[in-house]
Amino acid sequence: MNSKIIHVYLMPGMAANPSIFEYIKLPEEEYEIHWLEWQIPTKNETLEEYAQRMCKFIEHDNSVLLGVSFGGILVQEMSKFLNLKKLIVVSSVKSHHELPKRLKLLKVTKAYKVLPTQLVSNIDLLAKYAFGETIKKRVDLYKKYLSVNDKSYLDWAIEQVVCWDQEEAHPDAVYIHGDNDVVFNNSCGGNCIVIKGGTHIMIINKYKWFNENLAKLITG
Repeated sequence: MNSKIIHVYLMPGMAANPSIFEYIKLPEEEYEIHWLEWQIPTKNETLEEYAQRMCKFIEHDNSVLLGVSFGGILVQEMSKFLNLKKLIVVSSVKSHHELPKRLKLLKVTKAYKVLPTQLVSNIDLLAKYAFGETIKKRVDLYKKYLSVNDKSYLDWAIEQVVCWDQEEAHPDAVYIHGDNDVVFNNSCGGNCIVIKGGTHIMIINKYKWFNENLAKLITG
C-alpha cells in the first residue's frame, strides 16, 4: 500500500448522489477518490451533530475534503472536527452573509417550515430545490443525479441552509465559484477562484477545469 497516497473525499450537493463526481479524475498513482453520501438526519439533529456523524466516514488523516453547494456548507462544519490537508468548497457560500435574499426571507418568516417538500417525487421541483432551475431538456440528467428525495432529509437540509450562522469565510478553505451561479449569486467576492461561465452544476459540466486544476490546488 502506498502510504503517500492522498485521499480525497467528495461530498455532493443537496439531494444529489455522489455520481455527480463521476467525471472527476486525479492521477491514480498519487490520489484515491472517495465518494460520500447523504445520510438521513435523525429527529432534531443539528448541523454540527450531523457533521460529526459524517466525519466517521473519513477514514484517513490529513485527507482532502471537497463539498459542493449544501455539501460545501457541510464540509466547512466537518472541518472543525478533522485534521485536513485541504478543504475545498465549490458552488457554495462562505458565510450566511452570502445567502441570497430569498433564503434570508425564508429564515425571517420561517416559511421554510411549510415548503412543499412532500412533492419531491416531482423531479422538476426537486431540481429547482437542488440546482436552482427547472428541468427543461435535462430530465435524464436530473433523474440520474438527484436521488435523495426523503422528505425528512429535504426539510432538514433546507432549514440548515437557511439558518446557517457562519459569520466569516473559513480561513484555510479554497473557495471555487461560477460567475453564472443562480442559486448562490453572491459568492464570487473575497478569497475565491471564479470560473467564467460556471453555473451551480459546474462540477458536472465544467469537470475538465477541475481535472486540470484540482491536483495543483491540493498541493499548492
